[in-house]
Amino acid sequence: MSPSAGGCFDADGGCACLAQQNGDAETAANCKSGDSYCEHCSYGSADSSSFPSFSCSSSSLWLDSTRLREYGKLSRILVASAKGFTIGAGLKGGLSLFSVLAGLKRRKALASLGKKGVITNRDAISMALKETLRYGLFLGTFAGTFVSIDEIIGNMAGHRRTARWRALLAGALAGPSMLLTGLNTQHKTLAIYIFMRAAVLASRCGIKSKRLGHICKPLTWSCGDIFLMCLSSSQILSAYVLKQDSLPPSFRSFLNTHGGKDTVILEGLKSFVSGMPSSNKFKAVEKYYSAMGSTVKLDPQMKTPCTIIHGNQSCGGHFLSFLIQGYKRALPVYLPVYLIPALIVHREGLMNRPYEILARGLLGTARSSLFLSAYCASAWMWTCLTSRTFKKINIPLVALATFLTGLALAIEKKSRRIEISLYCLSRGIESFFSCMTDLGYLPPSLNFKRADVIVFSISTSIIMHCYAQEREVFRSKYLNVLDWVFGVPPPPCETPRCKNGNKC
Repeated sequence: MSPSAGGCFDADGGCACLAQQNGDAETAANCKSGDSYCEHCSYGSADSSSFPSFSCSSSSLWLDSTRLREYGKLSRILVASAKGFTIGAGLKGGLSLFSVLAGLKRRKALASLGKKGVITNRDAISMALKETLRYGLFLGTFAGTFVSIDEIIGNMAGHRRTARWRALLAGALAGPSMLLTGLNTQHKTLAIYIFMRAAVLASRCGIKSKRLGHICKPLTWSCGDIFLMCLSSSQILSAYVLKQDSLPPSFRSFLNTHGGKDTVILEGLKSFVSGMPSSNKFKAVEKYYSAMGSTVKLDPQMKTPCTIIHGNQSCGGHFLSFLIQGYKRALPVYLPVYLIPALIVHREGLMNRPYEILARGLLGTARSSLFLSAYCASAWMWTCLTSRTFKKINIPLVALATFLTGLALAIEKKSRRIEISLYCLSRGIESFFSCMTDLGYLPPSLNFKRADVIVFSISTSIIMHCYAQEREVFRSKYLNVLDWVFGVPPPPCETPRCKNGNKC
């Protein structure tokens, strides 16, 4: 045997451990004093479990290296948990902070009116802190559980032998950590969104496949993201006007803020579109505009809802004024969206080229804010234009008008379009099935308890498998975040024989 840096090898360049496994005890026993420890054994690969009695002469070096590697594995688990907690608490904390600040003025106004049931600012801050802690524990536990199971399976059954399925199982077993956000808190939207992300990764793997490439070819269409956004908008915005209770409360609040319309106007529009105009609701709309300093009279026989939507203002004038107001509302939303990832993903670049990265962040904020404001403004514009074109308005025409609203996504950067469309698609799917269930088309028995956890676990299983085995299907920025949290996954083959270029 000839000693080599990092392991004990036989005359053919193979590992001495493999020699003992194959029955060649003489070769395995000829490890000379002073040889370094065997990396093959100390790393705990697939073959090392078969010959635990073998050790090199320099046992102290081997033991020290083993302890170092065990410490490294424990350190990886603790660091992954800490980083997961940081991301979860940072993202949720940032959103909660914005929500608290945005609601300060509204809560103060409601409290001054003497309305009961209005939460105080202290209660709002307390709830935000609890939510921040829960999401931090959720992602911290997810990261720690995944890394722990990954290391345990690798040590017990071998890293090389389990490489193809280890991350798949670890991702599935880490999924139930979602329960830490609250045992009675449903996260259907998050689960569906993560499932959409997993489906995208699986489709990219399919595109690479010779067997499934032709089936997945439509997924490569350049405008597919905009089409998905149009489909999502048709369901989401129709539900926003006609059936808001099918939307998640947080998302409904988001739409009510950026939709820019009072609930009185939405109720009047809903009754008009449904073909059941209510004189009481029309009077409420007229009273609202009167309080805003405008005199509006609604004709029950009118054909278009333009007067309900924007009073005496013209359709074009309303679009421009709403666009400006919507842009001001959108800016605070996208500042943390671009700022927080810049601190995490581009943390090293901020030290070297801070002005360039900050300029890109500000440009992205301005562009995304324009998209959101144009999206909301065009929703009302298309509704007015569609009703004027057909001289009437009904539910199918509302669905058509809101479908066209999705075209505003073209303003966004190409790399962000698929993210936004998938997010909205998950919201649309949840709203659609909620509507179908309420209408009686889906039996209540299909509403499995905590189905969100099951879907989330399946999705994370797929995502983490792709992370370990199909890394090229990830965009670089997401891969950087995953590597930062979980650590770069070990290659499928780690033995010295493989490292020397020989076939495993």
